[in-house]
Amino acid sequence: MKFNNLHSCHLGPEISPEQFIPEHFFLFLLKGSMVSYDGYRHYSMKPGDYCIARKNHLVRYTKYKEDGAFEKVIIAFDEKFLKKFLERHPYQTEPTDNTDSFLFINEDKLIKNFIQSLEPYYNGTEQLDDVFVDIKREELLMILLKNNPDLKNIFFNFNVPHKIDLELFMNHNYKFNISLERFAFMTGRSLSTFKREFKAIFNTSPGKWLMNRRLQEAYFLLDKEHKKPTDIYVDLGFEDLSHFSYVFKKEFGVSPSEVNKFKV
Repeated sequence: MKFNNLHSCHLGPEISPEQFIPEHFFLFLLKGSMVSYDGYRHYSMKPGDYCIARKNHLVRYTKYKEDGAFEKVIIAFDEKFLKKFLERHPYQTEPTDNTDSFLFINEDKLIKNFIQSLEPYYNGTEQLDDVFVDIKREELLMILLKNNPDLKNIFFNFNVPHKIDLELFMNHNYKFNISLERFAFMTGRSLSTFKREFKAIFNTSPGKWLMNRRLQEAYFLLDKEHKKPTDIYVDLGFEDLSHFSYVFKKEFGVSPSEVNKFKV
């Protein structure tokens, strides 16, 4: 599908840019591409792809611009909206064993026509008011459920994460740059319980453990895998290269670039 004068379009509540998906959202790429990683598998998206990003999942995104642009349509399905929808359109749900962070949707005539109907809003010629936003979100949700009935088990599951193995989860997900509150939520604990149980398991605080674990992995990647500092700091949960270099040198006595003689 080709469009001229592309611009991004977002319907519904804003999605946090952190590496945690707080609400389900529908994503359609107009221009550019994206690779996402949830700690278990990679998901690749190209222009024309449709997918559902699932709430309560940890995901890291790498976006690739095309001709200097990355354009997308995002439509959020927050819990408040979904519960109101369910009151008007009751669905019987059942448990699902699907754990994918992204669910790709096959294009059909209804979805294609829906995206085309948004063109005036993402090319900047029209504005949507709040009432019409909810009408468009409801229209898309009905289309998705009509074509993919099993999505009801994803959208209308309002359970919070249950209590899981804390040590196993942290050793698998320490690279994600999220708050301690998010880590606690993802493991099915209050923040105070998370900190108390973490101390009992690791014999240190979560903040100190996360820093040490990320730095140890960084040293391994630099020394054994011969990676460049610029290639690893973001994937290890550091927000900027200067902070990574500072804490690395403080820990090991040498800068990251000195480990394998690569220049930053």
